[in-house]
Amino acid sequence: RHRAACQKLWGLLLEKGHITLGSYAGWYAVRDEAFHTETELVDGKAPSGAPVEWVEEPSYFFNLSEWQQPLLDFYEANPGFVGPESRFNEVKSFVRGGLRDLSVSRASFSWGVPVPGDDAHVMYVWLDALTNYITATGWPTDGEYGDAEGYEMRWPADLHMVGKDILRFHAVYWPAFLMAAGLPLPKRVFAHGWWTNEGEKISKSLGNAIDPNDLADEFGLDQMRYFLMREVPFGNDGDFSRQAMIHRMNSDLANDLGNLSQRVLSMIFKNCDGVMPALPAEPRDEDAALLASADAMLDAVRAQIDLQAFHEALRVIWQVVSDANRYVDNTAPWGLKKTDPPRMQEVLAVLAEVIRQVAILVQPVMPEATSKMLAQLGVPDNARGFDTIGGALRLPAGHVIDKPEPVFPRYIVEEA
Repeated sequence: RHRAACQKLWGLLLEKGHITLGSYAGWYAVRDEAFHTETELVDGKAPSGAPVEWVEEPSYFFNLSEWQQPLLDFYEANPGFVGPESRFNEVKSFVRGGLRDLSVSRASFSWGVPVPGDDAHVMYVWLDALTNYITATGWPTDGEYGDAEGYEMRWPADLHMVGKDILRFHAVYWPAFLMAAGLPLPKRVFAHGWWTNEGEKISKSLGNAIDPNDLADEFGLDQMRYFLMREVPFGNDGDFSRQAMIHRMNSDLANDLGNLSQRVLSMIFKNCDGVMPALPAEPRDEDAALLASADAMLDAVRAQIDLQAFHEALRVIWQVVSDANRYVDNTAPWGLKKTDPPRMQEVLAVLAEVIRQVAILVQPVMPEATSKMLAQLGVPDNARGFDTIGGALRLPAGHVIDKPEPVFPRYIVEEA
């Protein structure tokens, strides 16, 4: 199936005059599967540090040089095509610097997709690999494996998520191939950064690799995901440290969200006989303000997610968590038990609704912890979708909750 798609794309490029036979001589990094010019080498190696070897062989070339201006015009018309912006600037600078025709076949080995009509060549791995994106959608739609409905539904892709080291292939070569073949381009390419360990590059030679399984065992998988999504702007390089991880766990999770949920549910269990109270029929200004903040989260979070700004999406949510904790301090529901029990119930109901919306929005990052939170609130499995928040629905009253258990215990650092 994939071979058919690759050969179809090759045929389109050849038919339109974008592929010609020539001879290649230059540096090639086997590990990166990438060609490099002399000026791109760093201390005799590829920019990634991979060793290079001199290659001279017959090769088919894609006329990439002719796509410099069309690519620049496309970037200008689509300012959100590559994220983050700093990476997009790098891409545009590379293209403005001039593009050379790209070798798209190898004749020195036989492993790969054969070039149609020339069995002495196999396709360059990146032409083959990038085509996977449309192979999976059912393209070509007129072939043996074609799926016109699937292709129309899945392509063009809303997003390609790639490592920053392979951005050039996705933001320069792939769009050029698609333009030349007359196929739609993906809507956005986002390049994520790399993690360092306590300020040092992670490498085998330094022996400082971090095993994510060990992190999950020690800190919890949800906690690890939260840290990775919250600590560093997505797209930037980020530094991992145990101290930063523990701080996020204890500050954001245990103190802010965990303490809020535990306090509110414990008061409902103890002071309301475990019966979920009803929201106020006529909310006071402070109630309405907090509920409005909670209702506004959905659109604000979606806007940030669309930009792959996951840290900002979580910041929006934690601002509401902070507002809710301030609301608890201002209303002091523990004191209302004696002075104004009906008002206490209203306050607790408002807080329970806010916690429900927070838990639902945080599900993609911390599914296990939020599942426990929603279960403690009495929210059924079929009422945990995004379509139930943002003011669409409210937490119903009258059901009985069990005694709550802490969801985010503090991480205690043992004394040496």
